[in-house]
Amino acid sequence: QVQLVESGGGLVQAGGSLRLSCVDSRRTFSRYAMGWFRRAPGKERELVAAMYWNGAATYYADSVKGRFTISRDNAKDTVYLQMNSLKPEDTAVYYCAADLLYNDLVSSPFQRVRYWGQGTQVTVSS
Repeated sequence: QVQLVESGGGLVQAGGSLRLSCVDSRRTFSRYAMGWFRRAPGKERELVAAMYWNGAATYYADSVKGRFTISRDNAKDTVYLQMNSLKPEDTAVYYCAADLLYNDLVSSPFQRVRYWGQGTQVTVSS
């Protein structure tokens, strides 16, 4: 069973960068598609980026294309989200998620996603 722990959130000025990390503490990571979601106050949960278990496919929301990069290191049971050129509208709680089925991970409203982390706050000041 997957157990996800996120880190790397914080406060940053607009235009700055952050890198989020998500570790599977149970070390079952390599078989799972991984994704990053976010939820801003008063808004719906949004899929930000996702990656197939072997990296063969990726997804990015239009709002982050060209600024965010998802990557994974299966040897370290870790998935990353590099966030550059941050904007105030990127402010949200960011969640790591995992599922054996990539299609479940990327299919709104994401009710079939199996595992979620606890979330990490990202705040971008203007």
